[in-house]
Amino acid sequence: MRRAISARLNDHFRGTGEDGWTFLSAGVAALPISTKDAIIRAVRLFRDFTPDNDPCGEHDCAALTVGKHRIIWKIDYHPQGGRQSVDPGVADPRSVRRIMTIMLAEEY
Repeated sequence: MRRAISARLNDHFRGTGEDGWTFLSAGVAALPISTKDAIIRAVRLFRDFTPDNDPCGEHDCAALTVGKHRIIWKIDYHPQGGRQSVDPGVADPRSVRRIMTIMLAEEY
């Protein structure tokens, strides 16, 4: 149940950007705008989770190829307002901010 809730919240954030922040690494940020757009779109639409690339079932990280670029994205959780969350993966989005980093694989 916990993993399913976490996956749902992560999918919502990744697909909409709501209730969190998205950062591009220096390598991704330096790419042409059309390439950055394609990468962001691919990350937002990513649905190819398998036990190999998502062993915990939380949809919080994956790797994919966009054009000639190997991309890794990762969602981390940070408490908001100085509050500590017992379980940030499923916590109320008002108490935990999701932060996604999209990077080139070689930057990882």
